[in-house]
Amino acid sequence: MKKNYISNSSESSRMFKNDFLESLSKIHFAVPLFIYVPVVIFYTYLAIVNHVSFLAYIGYFAFGVLVWSATEYVLHRYIFHYVPTSKWGLRIHFIFHGVHHDFPRDSKRLVMVPSVSIPLAFAFYFLFSLFLSDTHLYSFFSGFLVGYLAYDMTHYAIHHANFKSPFWKKIKQHHMLHHYDDPTKGYGVSSVLWDKILDSDFPKKK
Repeated sequence: MKKNYISNSSESSRMFKNDFLESLSKIHFAVPLFIYVPVVIFYTYLAIVNHVSFLAYIGYFAFGVLVWSATEYVLHRYIFHYVPTSKWGLRIHFIFHGVHHDFPRDSKRLVMVPSVSIPLAFAFYFLFSLFLSDTHLYSFFSGFLVGYLAYDMTHYAIHHANFKSPFWKKIKQHHMLHHYDDPTKGYGVSSVLWDKILDSDFPKKK
């Protein structure tokens, strides 16, 4: 993605002439917590009442978190950063991710809006149900959603929090390099794991 413009303003830019569509494009960062934390609790409850052992729950939960981290990377690298050539394609690209690169401090467009995240959650749940039994799916999907929430909250914090911890400073620096240095690297947001595995990490300074 070639960078032509980056605004440091925290104000939201208008994307749609229609007020309703414009409202759907903005979200307070805490909204995903109110939507998905109850879902995580519900699926954890289903795992318990279906007598999933503690070790099995932890194992599939951790597997779900890992699969989310890979999903986050794939979505960011191959979907959000795919730049089409058509006029409509470029418009869709701007709506989904280009606006974030142009206005990275826009506080209302740092987490995924429910109109996108909810259909995706249903689609992923259906996909995973093809490979996992119900009892294992409850544990796995809980971890997958927690991974997603960690991504959303981390992304917001990276752009608006001043970290003291060396670990979080490193995570923030990784994402800032993606925005301000080279958007063709550093696709991991909540983790740098897949950037290291798939050779899209930033080169270390000598």
